[in-house]
Amino acid sequence: MSHKHEFEVNNENQRKTLIIIIFTLITMCAEILYGYFTNSMALLADGWHMGTHALALSLTFIAYMLINKFSNSELFPNGTEKIGTLAAYTSSIFLGLTGLWIIIEAFDRILNPLKIQFNEAIFVAIIGLVVNTICILIMEKKHQHCKDENIECKKEDYNFKAAYYHILADAMTSVLAIAALLVGKYLNFVYLDSIIGLLGGLLIIRWAVVLIKNTTKILIDMK
Repeated sequence: MSHKHEFEVNNENQRKTLIIIIFTLITMCAEILYGYFTNSMALLADGWHMGTHALALSLTFIAYMLINKFSNSELFPNGTEKIGTLAAYTSSIFLGLTGLWIIIEAFDRILNPLKIQFNEAIFVAIIGLVVNTICILIMEKKHQHCKDENIECKKEDYNFKAAYYHILADAMTSVLAIAALLVGKYLNFVYLDSIIGLLGGLLIIRWAVVLIKNTTKILIDMK
């Protein structure tokens, strides 16, 4: 019964991850194409940034495919749990690199301030926020610990959690960016955008470090 329930949860998470990948890829292509034809660097940059999230989400999806395919295989006598954990570990490294990239970019903007196209940048951030909010709503139900009348799922699904943090990080940076850009546009405090970028990057790295620690313990069988 427990194995059947876990299989159903994996299938549901795999389906939801695929939906989110499709959302992300469509938005990525739209932003890159629109950015190319309008010479918008903001749209181009955000489009390629979403591509890194699509790559990380694809790792999550592939891991679920392998987990389901080899769930009863003799190749994995101790179960397939570590496939998802390995994918989560790899995805958390991508998450950490994203946070580091944001921090480096923010420092560069502080040292070498550029003229911000506020209306264009706010538009891009709103697009990202809408897409990521939809994805979070799709993921939220299965991100929580699952329960039914007979089973309590005590194991953390780090594979899905890593994907969730990628989307949450993108949504958070969109919210912070919108707030900072509005302040910059109407109060002329342009450095707030870079300051918030630094804080957002640090928070994303913290999430990545926690995930890396937790998944490493599982991968090396550390208590």
